[in-house]
Amino acid sequence: MSSYTEFATIYDRLMVTIPYDEYVTMIERASQTSLASLHILDLGCGTGTLTEKLAAQGAHVTGIDLSEQMIEIAKNKKGAQAHYEVCAMQDFQLEEKYDLIVCAIDALNYLTTWEEVVTTFERVYAHLKEGGTFIFDVHSLEKMAILYEESPFTYDDGEVAYIWETEEDEEPNAIISHLAFFVEQEEGIYRRFDETHRQQTYPYEHYAHALQNIGFTIEMITADWSLTPPNEESERIFFQVKK
Repeated sequence: MSSYTEFATIYDRLMVTIPYDEYVTMIERASQTSLASLHILDLGCGTGTLTEKLAAQGAHVTGIDLSEQMIEIAKNKKGAQAHYEVCAMQDFQLEEKYDLIVCAIDALNYLTTWEEVVTTFERVYAHLKEGGTFIFDVHSLEKMAILYEESPFTYDDGEVAYIWETEEDEEPNAIISHLAFFVEQEEGIYRRFDETHRQQTYPYEHYAHALQNIGFTIEMITADWSLTPPNEESERIFFQVKK
């Protein structure tokens, strides 16, 4: 299943509405201290937008992502300060221990099985310092339903356009996204490429139980960039847990 190959080249352009600065604020609040000198790991870092924002605050940041294309773009960004590695989040094995680990913007939903989710949590626990914090977000069940029921989605800014269609996967609360991108090469001529992505989520209580079974203490579960608990209409669920 192709994902984040050619899409990597236009990813930042299409993600301009993502409130990365709010994620930085969330991390600062969880750390209860300046980010300067903290050692942070960014799982599923993509093109490094959040990674570099954290590094700009003085943190020592490592970003890992499965997509070689995304990591290459992150490394080549002007003023890049973080360290990057191509690695799957469920398989990473690094020598360092971290003060904080983050997995942002539903990256965890790209894992293909529940076993991979649990394994990722175990890898995170092993790589955190004692008292370290893990922050991540996932799509809610409601969000997955919306992505299926309201498909197709379209976008066109004159230079980049896409048609995004979704279908239900065999597994519950999982969707397959078929994306056709059109990128202007010269006036009136567009290059098309296609990608297929799969995401799956679970009831947020399942994530909570798995985290607790591994040994994490849950500090906060919130929804939709607020400090309020999730409800049936919430679309993005945030977890803040401590080792």
